[in-house]
Amino acid sequence: MKVAVIQDWLVIYGGAERVLEHILDMYPQADLFSLIDFVPDEQRHFLRERTPQTSFLQKLPGAKNHYRKMLPLMPLAIEQLDLSEYDLIISSSYCVAKGVLTGPNQVHVCYCHSPMRYAWDHYHEYLREMHLEKGLKSWFARWQLHKIRNWDVRSNNSVDHFVANSRFVAKRISKFYGRQSKIVYPPIDTRLFQLELEKEDYYIAAGRFVPFKRLDLVAEAFQSMPNKKLIILGDGPEMSKIKSKAGPNTLLPGFLPPEQVRAYLSKAKAFIFPSEEDFGIVPVEAQACGTPVIAFGKGGALETVIPPHNINNKAATGLFFNEQSPQSICDAVSCFETLLAENTFDAKLIAQHAQDFSIDSFKQKFQQEIDFALKQFA
Repeated sequence: MKVAVIQDWLVIYGGAERVLEHILDMYPQADLFSLIDFVPDEQRHFLRERTPQTSFLQKLPGAKNHYRKMLPLMPLAIEQLDLSEYDLIISSSYCVAKGVLTGPNQVHVCYCHSPMRYAWDHYHEYLREMHLEKGLKSWFARWQLHKIRNWDVRSNNSVDHFVANSRFVAKRISKFYGRQSKIVYPPIDTRLFQLELEKEDYYIAAGRFVPFKRLDLVAEAFQSMPNKKLIILGDGPEMSKIKSKAGPNTLLPGFLPPEQVRAYLSKAKAFIFPSEEDFGIVPVEAQACGTPVIAFGKGGALETVIPPHNINNKAATGLFFNEQSPQSICDAVSCFETLLAENTFDAKLIAQHAQDFSIDSFKQKFQQEIDFALKQFA
C-alpha cells in the first residue's frame, strides 16, 4: 500500500507538527507533501529524514516570510500536488491540506486540527486584528475569504473520513461541512514530564505572544495582585503590549528551550490558560507534571481539564473562569487558592489523568480510524 501524508505548510515545530511527527512514525514508508517547507535545520528532526514535495508557492518571492499572505493561492496550489499514485492519503489539515485532489480508488483520511478559523467563526475577529474593517483592502479581503469559504465546503468532499482533534473541532466540522467525525486527541509526549510534588509559590502562563492567546489579560490580572508571582514564557509581536501591562511581580524571560519550560511548568503552583483553543497542548503538559490548570472555560480545555465537583466524580485537575477578563482571572486565582488550601488537587492524580493523551494512546486510536476507513472506503 502506497501512503502519502500531506500538511498545509512546514515552517516551525509546533502543535500540528507534533501530530505529523507521530503519523510519520506510524507510516515510515509514507511520502510527505506540503505547500511549502522552510523548517530550520535545527528543527527538522520531526520530518524523520524526509524531504517534502512542495507546491509552486515554495519558489515564489517572499514565500518564506509572507506565506500567509498567499492564502488566495493556496487552494489552487494544493490541487496541483499530484497524489494520484497513492492508495492511502492522510492529511493533517488546519487550512487547505484536506482539499488535495483524490480519486474514487483512493482512501483519504483527514486529521482535522480545525476548519479555517479566519474564514469561518473567527472571520470578523480576523478582519479586526488585521485592521481590515474598512476600505478597499477590506473589501478585497472579504471577497477572497468568501471564495475560500466556498472552496472549503466543496473540497471537504475529497475526504472519506474525518478525524477531529477534539469534540470542539468535531462540532465545527459538523457545522461548516455537514460531516460527522471521530475524535482522537493529539499526542502529548508525557514521558518528557516529571511529576513534581513540591510546588513553588508562583503561577505560570506560556504561549506565542499573539492576540488570540490573551496573555495580556494574565499580565494585567496579576498587576492587581502584587503579592502573587507570575512567570509568562514565550515571545512574539505582543511582547511590548504584555510588558506594558505587567507589574513588577511578573517575570518575562522570553523564549526558552524545552527543558527549561518543563522545569518551570513542573514547579508552578498552577498553569493559567486564558485562550480559547481547539485543543491546547500546554495545559496537558502542565498536568503531566502534576500542575493544576486555571483555564478559560471554552474550547478544548473543557475536554482536558477536570473541575472540582464534576458530574463523573473524577479527581479535579483544575478549574475554569467564564470571561476573558483580568477580573475573571483574579476571581479564579482566589477560588483556586481556597481549593488548594482544602487539598482539592492531588498532583499524582493530575499526572495520571494526562496519560489519557499519551503518544501510545494517540497511535492506537488513530490507527483504529485508519483501519476503519480502509475497510469502509477501499
